[in-house]
Amino acid sequence: MDSLDAQILLALDDEPDATALALSARLGIARNTLSSRLQRMQRSGVLREFTRRVDPALLGHGLTAFVSIAVSQTDSAHAMRTLRGIPEVVEMHSTTGEADLLVKVVARDTADLHRITGRILDAPGVVRTSTAISLCEEMPLRIRALIEEAAKA
Repeated sequence: MDSLDAQILLALDDEPDATALALSARLGIARNTLSSRLQRMQRSGVLREFTRRVDPALLGHGLTAFVSIAVSQTDSAHAMRTLRGIPEVVEMHSTTGEADLLVKVVARDTADLHRITGRILDAPGVVRTSTAISLCEEMPLRIRALIEEAAKA
């Protein structure tokens, strides 16, 4: 990603509904240049799916929790495949330390969270879990500051 790619991303962040013509005029580049760069960024994974911008709370899933999961090393692939099939599992990371996975889940309420953690525990290869409920999001995921740095380069 170069400086122009970063400037395109910042312009999209500022005005997500802008037309390609408006964005290209704002950036002082040809519309075809903008289109080809956007297509390249989409193919390479720089631009992720639009649904990542949706707040789960607006879908009725206002409770967020983080579940640390220890998995059997011989069955970890099966466990991860099963966990990916749980709709409320919205993020999953392999980690070092006592837990093998850190999973972010969303739930309607604590009873729903209990149901979800039960499904997680039932997954083949899951040995044990530990759950922490998020009280509030102190800072949401932010990438803009990194893109601003890239735009300066």
